[in-house]
Amino acid sequence: MKYDEKKFYSSVDEYKRILGNIKSKSFLVVFDVRNKNAFFSIAPLSRAIHELGADMNVLGIDKKSESLAALKDVWKVFRQNKNKKSEALMDFIEETEKKTKGKFISLFKGPDFTLEAKEFGFEGHFTLPFKDGWFKQHRGEELNETCKKIWKDVYNLKNNEKVAVGFVLVQKEDMLGHPLEDYLDSYAIAWHMKLNCNAAATMGAYTQAKSMLHNSEKISELRTTLLGCELCKNVDEPVFKKYKKLSGLLNLGRIKVIDASFFVVGKGYSGKHIFGESIGYPCLNKKTRWQSPGQMVYKLDFYPQTELDDRDPLARVGFTETLPIKVFIETCNIDWEKMRERNYKIKEIADKCKSIRVVGENIDGFKTNFEVGLVKRDGVHRWVRTSDTDVREKINSEFLKRTGIKAGTMANLPGGEAFVTPEYVKGTIVGDVVISIDQSYLLSDKDPLVIKSDGKKYKIISGPKDIIKKLQEKKKEAWEMILNQERFKSQPQEIIDLKKRNFNMINEFAINTNPSARLCDYLIVNEKIARMIHIALGSGFEPDRATEYHTDIVINSPRQKMDIHGVDEKGNKYWIIKKGEFVV
Repeated sequence: MKYDEKKFYSSVDEYKRILGNIKSKSFLVVFDVRNKNAFFSIAPLSRAIHELGADMNVLGIDKKSESLAALKDVWKVFRQNKNKKSEALMDFIEETEKKTKGKFISLFKGPDFTLEAKEFGFEGHFTLPFKDGWFKQHRGEELNETCKKIWKDVYNLKNNEKVAVGFVLVQKEDMLGHPLEDYLDSYAIAWHMKLNCNAAATMGAYTQAKSMLHNSEKISELRTTLLGCELCKNVDEPVFKKYKKLSGLLNLGRIKVIDASFFVVGKGYSGKHIFGESIGYPCLNKKTRWQSPGQMVYKLDFYPQTELDDRDPLARVGFTETLPIKVFIETCNIDWEKMRERNYKIKEIADKCKSIRVVGENIDGFKTNFEVGLVKRDGVHRWVRTSDTDVREKINSEFLKRTGIKAGTMANLPGGEAFVTPEYVKGTIVGDVVISIDQSYLLSDKDPLVIKSDGKKYKIISGPKDIIKKLQEKKKEAWEMILNQERFKSQPQEIIDLKKRNFNMINEFAINTNPSARLCDYLIVNEKIARMIHIALGSGFEPDRATEYHTDIVINSPRQKMDIHGVDEKGNKYWIIKKGEFVV
């Protein structure tokens, strides 16, 4: 390990000894984003808190935070005896509880313990010294160069913009899923992303849940709910009328949206969003409802609500996984324009074709052989996209030109794929690289995940039993989320029906194009390895193909010696890959 593992674990033990019995408690930890000692101390502190059975929320602020001040006011008012503000808060809570049945009020009690980073350590309910001695700088100059390139070439960040950098907490061993060193590397990546940001930046992290249906960490859940209600406070519905009164009394307009965000994803989920599942967030014209504030803020083009909500997107977003520093640098410090050129060549072929054929050789009794339909029943060609890493603008100009609809932008890093939401996928797919469920899981070419699709629904034919079980669990939870939205009427019925129709479909096909990506443990990298391909089960990237999960599977085109070509209306072939090698 490139870090001092002994110091890391001794720091964890010291924190645990000081904290003692904190099981089922919640922590709020606040630090100044310039305080490097505090930031790197959060890694062992978070491991200690999670091993002791508690949750935590971490906020990195720039001197002061209006959002945090607003949260503190809400907690304070909730604890007060009857007065004008507390009555308004209880009116809002009680109106919400008509649907949430006792689940909502618990969000308002505030953290059990608060810690704030001072000069030499964290102070508050406990006094904890900084413990950042485990960290050792590794490839710092290259990290700076990579982060600057991302902010410039992927985000085109403006000086007056506000940015949020999200990082991951170190949880118990069973909630890591990947080596501890990868998580510690992610701290270096997040720090350098913040360091090289030429805009005002905040940082944040919170405890992840094991399941989509488990309760969320309460502080992040409350802040999210208040932001969503703030965006909907002018809607003529009882719960939002009562929130609007509360907002005016407590000046909750201080909870604002940032302009751009970058975050690192670890194992796990955000958890259940109570208000979104039970009530939902209506757009101001009342034509539809959103599940979460994040959906409203980013307003991505593949959400079915985007067409109906006439508000502009408010922010743009990019993310990565807990990648090793080496992988992050190699795959993101690249010539972005050159890579996008190949994406355009693939798009040019796909745009003039009605379908794409993908055929591999028979290897060890397995053979990939499927067709991707590119034209809808009404004759409109499906949108072939040339970039998964372009958030240089809040409003997606290509989508606006195609549809007249204002939608936002999203990037996952590293980038490198030309992709489409297929009209249909027919045939057999042999997934032999990696699959993403609640994290990335490696697949084997000896026991690949074999999937058959008839153009409407897919079926798992064979594969690793543990992977299949994990996928079934995720699908079961996703289906339950859809049923809950239907039960509470928090989503329009037409969207519920849409999600049900798309639930067992293959809704993404992509050709990978990143020349620097190499095989590793992470799907977010492997789905970009040039010449490989991937598909996704579940939700697609056009609004008519939405559902509640999106599971990517990477296929090793070079190993399977694949032939991939487009076919036009006259039967002409346009080659993209021959025997696993690019010809474009």
